[in-house]
Amino acid sequence: MEVDLEPKVLDTSSMTEKGYEKFGCSHYRRRCKIRAPCCDEIFDCRHCHNDAKNSIEIDPFDRHEVPRHDIKRVICSLCDREQDVQQHCINCGVCMGKYFCSKCNFFDDDVSKKQYHCDGCGICRIGGAENFFHCDKCGCCYSMMMKNSHKCVEKAMHHNCAVCFEFLFDTTKEITVLPCGHTIHLECVREMERHSQYSCPVCSKSFCDMTRVWERLDRDVASTGMPQIYQNRRVWILCNDCGENSEVHQRL
Repeated sequence: MEVDLEPKVLDTSSMTEKGYEKFGCSHYRRRCKIRAPCCDEIFDCRHCHNDAKNSIEIDPFDRHEVPRHDIKRVICSLCDREQDVQQHCINCGVCMGKYFCSKCNFFDDDVSKKQYHCDGCGICRIGGAENFFHCDKCGCCYSMMMKNSHKCVEKAMHHNCAVCFEFLFDTTKEITVLPCGHTIHLECVREMERHSQYSCPVCSKSFCDMTRVWERLDRDVASTGMPQIYQNRRVWILCNDCGENSEVHQRL
């Protein structure tokens, strides 16, 4: 019986592409799962863990989240081999995520998001590093278009959204920066607009052009008769939008 002693070359390219975009969850396409060190359970990603462990069915005292930097073990989705965090499976050689960040223990096969790691933020973000800059005072990344024009607000995203109360710094939802410098979910701003709310929920400054509204109010006030004792009375006011003081006729 003849024995084939010729060495067989492993097609590494096919192995790394095997299962591409066939695994993952609603948050990420990836070819591995994580073992949460806090509860020693397996989940598709940390967001899946956080959603499950913070649901209304969970006792409030047992609710918790898993910090991304604490994840130490992953399970290959193709061969089920559990191993330390790394991009390629030590057993079958498959690439568990085309984008891989060893600092965040993060995997994602959908590289169209243009993920990048920001050392200033300490986490991975999307959109391409060339399109964003990190503001040390604000403590977060902003679009390059805002580099010379944004208003700095210390730790601008290190708080909850003033509308839905979700933590903004590592949210997966789109965020917008209001003219006053405060940050908020874009969808929350749109929801406010649908309810005719056009001021920042933090500082009450207008976030859109309110000229027509002020002109209409001026007309309404001018058409309202004032008692004789108030007709010539003037008062000082402080504009919340521009911060200027003005002397105006008193209106009821």
